Amino acid sequence: MPRRVFVSGCFDLLHSGHVAFFQQAAQYGEVYVALGSDRTVFELKGRVPVNSEQERLFMVRSVACVKDAFVSQGSGLLDFVDELTALRPDVFIVNEDGNIPAKRELCRELGIEYLVLKRDPQAGLTPRSTTALRTLDTMPYRIDLAGGWLDQPFVSKYHPGSVIVISLEPTIEFNERSGMATSTRRKAIELWGKRLPAGSCEKIAKILFAFDNPPGTAEISGSQDAIGIVFPGLTKADYAGAYWPHHIESVQEETLLQFIEQSLYLIPLGQRPNEYHVLENTCIDEQGARALAAATDDCWRTILSQDRRGFGLAMQKSFEAQVAMFPNMLTPMITKLIEEQGGQALGWKVSGAGGGGYLILVAEQPIENAVRILIRRQDNHNVRVA
Repeated sequence: MPRRVFVSGCFDLLHSGHVAFFQQAAQYGEVYVALGSDRTVFELKGRVPVNSEQERLFMVRSVACVKDAFVSQGSGLLDFVDELTALRPDVFIVNEDGNIPAKRELCRELGIEYLVLKRDPQAGLTPRSTTALRTLDTMPYRIDLAGGWLDQPFVSKYHPGSVIVISLEPTIEFNERSGMATSTRRKAIELWGKRLPAGSCEKIAKILFAFDNPPGTAEISGSQDAIGIVFPGLTKADYAGAYWPHHIESVQEETLLQFIEQSLYLIPLGQRPNEYHVLENTCIDEQGARALAAATDDCWRTILSQDRRGFGLAMQKSFEAQVAMFPNMLTPMITKLIEEQGGQALGWKVSGAGGGGYLILVAEQPIENAVRILIRRQDNHNVRVA
């Protein structure tokens, strides 16, 4: 009997990149496609798909190299578990940004081969992604490289310090609860549509921070989220016991931004669970805040000097200082993945508040199956740095 190949995804706005992926998968056997339901897409992406599940099902079934397709009945990143178990394929195939430890572990338990394919376009065609096709959606994401939590007064009151962030072009659509400021990004879209308004970055970021945290908000989102979305390039915000920084420094030097892009590799971890509580079991004190501030200063210095080894070490020390105060940032799954990937990297951290999202690695050599990022340049959007 022919080998059975299982793939899963949203496959909204079906394009040549999807078809190329199906064709690559078909080289390993008959392709069966599990589609995320409209409900699941909303849970993962924070928006409904452009095309309904029935329309997406019709389109995918119409692709010549697809044996069959169906809508997964579960929810979340592993919404296809029942279908996978029933079909018992020989191979489960994902691409780099769909490669998460939970999928690999599930296949190991079921005795299914697990393969990761690169996003290679058909020869002669422009690379495509659903996010790229939604060209009006230029609202950035952000990565916090070091110092996260110092934008909260309950930390920086013990010792002042900085948070370092970079603004990202939406080259892929990061999942909700992934530590990439997706909730603040949704507020920005609610305010301005799918692109930033013109004007002073600091004024725009203050508006977004206020809108993201209306009066009565129980847990205030740190202002580094709004700053990282609005300020292009690399940005350092300095905090001293207040929600808004007393100083912001933004760097747009092209060779420096290229250095950062060439240094970073992201490994998907899956969404942070709904029941995740990072503010439990904390140990916040002057020693911890001071260590976090010192590591962040080292990270800023090594980035500016384009010292990749120093950058990796300082970013990791910043993360370790975070975990010392917020131990719930690490989970057994993340710890295991760090042990597996750490040998390839110069340093690592977990995006945002941890518990899921992305393992961010600094490395000198390419890391297989990792997601790459594109930093937003100042000229790409009509804003000016304050």
